[in-house]
Amino acid sequence: MEKFVFFGGKGGVGKTTMSAAYAVKCADAGLDTLVVSTDPAHSTSDVFDQQLGDEPQAVEGRDGLWAMEIDPDEEVEHHLMETKRALGDQVSAALVNEIDRQIEMAHQTPGAYEAALFDRFVDVMRSSEHFDRVVFDTSPTGGTLRLLGLPEFLEGWIDRLRRKRERSIDLFEKAAIGNNEPRRVMDGDPILARLRERKEFFEYAGRMLREHTAFFLVVNPDELSVRETRRAAAGLADRGLTVRGLAVNRLTPSPDDDEDGRGARYLRDRVATERAHLQTLREEFDQPLVAEIETRIEEVKGDFLTEVAGELDIETTPPADPPADAA
Repeated sequence: MEKFVFFGGKGGVGKTTMSAAYAVKCADAGLDTLVVSTDPAHSTSDVFDQQLGDEPQAVEGRDGLWAMEIDPDEEVEHHLMETKRALGDQVSAALVNEIDRQIEMAHQTPGAYEAALFDRFVDVMRSSEHFDRVVFDTSPTGGTLRLLGLPEFLEGWIDRLRRKRERSIDLFEKAAIGNNEPRRVMDGDPILARLRERKEFFEYAGRMLREHTAFFLVVNPDELSVRETRRAAAGLADRGLTVRGLAVNRLTPSPDDDEDGRGARYLRDRVATERAHLQTLREEFDQPLVAEIETRIEEVKGDFLTEVAGELDIETTPPADPPADAA
């Protein structure tokens, strides 16, 4: 199994439960494991019954397991301030206020949220040398697909900006007269340096996602969830990312054979409907089912989390050749 493992899927299907359970499974197998959540509802804190923050924190009562929760809103604000600082260093004092205004407007546009969150995801990957496995509990499908599509999109955008900047410097240098030195030179231009740094960042991210990351989709046995899972698998494939398996969550338990009340009849009808959706997943999807988890009476935490971990048919053995840049 790859070092980085992502669990995705429709909102409310149980991604936090599956990612936490798999992290427990890895830790129980002797791997130093970090589970990372971007859920603003702080569900991972609830699963482990302890308050988590923006940095890895040892999970109480679980040897070899750490957890952290990334606050998306805080990351957007941090990204905004870092962008202001980086650009503010490159322009005259007279332009700083206008630059700040433009950046604040840009951070209110579609994609700003994903860009900020993606930077933090990659930072976690790059600084994960102390962990054998990093498990990501991601946002609902649409946001995750936009997030994972950023490397390809932004790498090309950065390339175009870099070429325009090089052309601009070249024209400026050619226009220099006599002994007047050009204000910028190609080798020392800070904007070019920043663009090259970002290009390397996105190249690294794309390589980690394609070569060292496994993706699993969590699905409930209902028509809407199955349809969205189909779209998600296709969306990931379009980005060159392969879904390794489907974890089916919240299956209804069958009533005992001797039960024949109204509730039992309802449950049998429900189970029959869910089995039809399970059959669709088995026959029409290329990905194998790696879990079929029944609904629990209580919240999945503590011993229940260990039970679910035992029902996940997902490999835990670390890769023989971990990513050199993140190991």
